[in-house]
Amino acid sequence: MHLTRGSATTLRDRARLFQALSDETRLAIVDRLRAGERCVCDLQDDLQAAQSRLSFHLRVLREAGLVTDRKSGRWSHYALVPERLAAVAQAISGPAAAPDAPGLHHLTRRRPG
Repeated sequence: MHLTRGSATTLRDRARLFQALSDETRLAIVDRLRAGERCVCDLQDDLQAAQSRLSFHLRVLREAGLVTDRKSGRWSHYALVPERLAAVAQAISGPAAAPDAPGLHHLTRRRPG
């Protein structure tokens, strides 16, 4: 499922964002991209990562909507999607999920006795 750009409003969307950011290599990629668009060749050099490993991590970030890519000759260039990073910040600091959200009802139900 490819996510659209925008705010992280659903629990599934928030989980996808956090899962995409739950890896040290992916966090390093995001950190490098904060300075602007980067060629995958530069990311390989910076992170000392094999192309196949880097491609996997970039695909996870792209599928979460956190990065975009564009082809230029034989190389791909990646950039952050600011709206999705804002969605991460909103998911961290925004209001908690409603008590009746799926999977959370057991947290608000009082126990007898």
